[in-house]
Amino acid sequence: MTAPDENRFDWQAAENDLTDPTTGGPDAEVVDLDDARARRVPRPRPPADDDTAEDDGADAETVDDGPERLGGLVDAAEDIPPEVLARQRERRPILAEWARSWRGLRAAARHQSKDAGYVTAYHAVRLPKYAAKTAVWAPVGLFRGLGRALHWASAEEGNWHLRQAAATRGEADVWLKLDARRQRQSVWRWWVLAAGAGATVTGAIVLTLGPPWWRWVALAVVVPLLATLGRPADKPLTDRVTEGTRYRKLTAELVRRALTSLQMAAINSAVAKDPKAISFPVDIHRDGPGHLAVVDLPYGVEAAEVVARRGRLASAMRLPLDQVWPEPAPGHTGRLALWVGYEPASQMKQPAWPLLSDSAKVDVFKAFPIATTPRLDTVAVDLMFRNYLFGGQPGSGKTFALRDLILAAALDARTEIRGYELKGVGDFAVLESVMAEYGNGFDDDTLARCFAFIEWLYEECRRRSKRIEHYARLGKAPENKVTPELASLKGSGLHPLVAWFDELQELMTSKYGKEAGEILEKVIKLGRALGVIILIGTQIPDKDSLPTGITRNVNSRFCLSVADQTANDMILGTSAYKNGYRATVFQPVVEAGWGILRGFGAKASAVRSFYVDTTAAARIVARAVALRTTAGTLPKLDEQTRDVAPVADVLGDLAQIWPGDEKAVWNETLCALLAELRPDVYGGWEAAQLTTALKPHPLVKVGDVGRRIDGKATTRRGIKHPDVLAAIAERDRKRSAG
Repeated sequence: MTAPDENRFDWQAAENDLTDPTTGGPDAEVVDLDDARARRVPRPRPPADDDTAEDDGADAETVDDGPERLGGLVDAAEDIPPEVLARQRERRPILAEWARSWRGLRAAARHQSKDAGYVTAYHAVRLPKYAAKTAVWAPVGLFRGLGRALHWASAEEGNWHLRQAAATRGEADVWLKLDARRQRQSVWRWWVLAAGAGATVTGAIVLTLGPPWWRWVALAVVVPLLATLGRPADKPLTDRVTEGTRYRKLTAELVRRALTSLQMAAINSAVAKDPKAISFPVDIHRDGPGHLAVVDLPYGVEAAEVVARRGRLASAMRLPLDQVWPEPAPGHTGRLALWVGYEPASQMKQPAWPLLSDSAKVDVFKAFPIATTPRLDTVAVDLMFRNYLFGGQPGSGKTFALRDLILAAALDARTEIRGYELKGVGDFAVLESVMAEYGNGFDDDTLARCFAFIEWLYEECRRRSKRIEHYARLGKAPENKVTPELASLKGSGLHPLVAWFDELQELMTSKYGKEAGEILEKVIKLGRALGVIILIGTQIPDKDSLPTGITRNVNSRFCLSVADQTANDMILGTSAYKNGYRATVFQPVVEAGWGILRGFGAKASAVRSFYVDTTAAARIVARAVALRTTAGTLPKLDEQTRDVAPVADVLGDLAQIWPGDEKAVWNETLCALLAELRPDVYGGWEAAQLTTALKPHPLVKVGDVGRRIDGKATTRRGIKHPDVLAAIAERDRKRSAG
């Protein structure tokens, strides 16, 4: 008798335990395992290097190696409130994304019909060629088909080679078995072939006796099939419509391959461990004129990192750069929205600007369309309570994009428009009839007027702040800012004021630059709540051409084509280039109007501003004039500041009104005398305005002039008579020399 094995499981004892109530039999208490596990405290493990640890007889396999519970219990999934689960549950839409909007339906229909029409026309032109090739290969196909049918009926396919091998080895019994099998197979095949031949003869008789069009239909079906059967494998009957893939439909495999081709270690290592590290929470689907793939990247990879490698992504997909548009998707930072168009964005026809419609209206307190996305979705922007910076190199389309905003503002009859075009070519002249002030050029006089306008804006902000305070006390400005009701209230003085500057760098690099930059920065900070809207267009907003204080405080930016990363980040903000928002990919002139728009949400996006030529702009201005005439807000000709109007000769007027033999006179005294001379020009002038008007004449230096009034020494700003005479002589000398 063998000794019992101590390591062997005692089944008899276990059965006794199951039947013994004292040890867990049928009457034993049922234990809630989940509750027991929750109360279980992990057995502490002795340190590995503790030689004095007492051996309790437990080996490594009996120690609880589960994760230690840190902190208190948390709610299980089934304990989450139903309303929270309902919010987290995303139901799939009944209709696909492209079928839920007229835009998507039209885009899909247009794409399919365009391709179908092109393919139809392509093959229709080649029908004679196809007919000749069909006539040549159809007889070959007939004989080849008959031969294949006879070969199939004889059941020799494969069997003949096996019989030959058996005969070579001298295996007669194997040969006989193979031949018997062939005969069994060929019997029913010959019957099938005979039935097919009979059906063919019957069909031929029916076609002969039937209407003629039956025969033509039969020929149209059978002859191409025979020609396809008879042609060589490398000579198709029809020509290829395209030599390359114009559009590659998005698939999960294509997206994974493209992402792993970006040479990003975090993606490649994750995919190497788990091919499903790149997942798709939403099915790839049509979205407008293209397809959209929403991708969950591997853990730790941000969508912005992929966006920054847009060029490599397009290369991996073998598509043009402006056909591939990745961007961060809502949800979390590791979710990417990859949209691929049917064709490059530069070749897609942009829809007409909705504001060109005669029935279109604009309320500057509400969003209005200004651009389109690569998917041809319309992008709407707000004008009220925002300031804009348009930046880009020459030919990028920034002037026309800026003009679109002013055209839209002109359609709101309450809005006052003033601005200066410091390029001097007259791109904004079409708007002159609806502007209260307009300057065009970069000469000293225009720059001086532009600087004076900025000073006036600051004073206007101060005046409006008092008005806001007044209406806030009356309860009409609850947030201490302009409301639509106050803007529409006649006499409130709080109507929207759009102040625009194109090519502002011309002013900032002039002698007025430093002071103008400081004042304009204050206006941008103050004017947002006061109904003052600043629109700035410039080429490269560096610290010299546009102070950083201005760019930091502008809350909406549109960066069109730029040459390098530095210019890109100067317009869009620090790290924009690093995060994948790169206007350097757009080509000037060729892709004019394309740029990165930032300031209307959590992320920037590539958009294309609507192109409105001068003729179309004139139609909008005509409607704006009609609206303003009805509302009584059309600027009067004699109240407008026009570039063609004669500019007052400040030096000549000063010499004319100079008081007696005074060598130096205060500015305020001279302003009063000038107002008496020309009240229409100098009426309301203050000392600061005279100082601004004299800046183009460096020989006239404004300084402190002291006098005694009632025995007390008083010092105020003024100028000297000899300086005025010297400036007049210098001006006359230059004119005669020119």
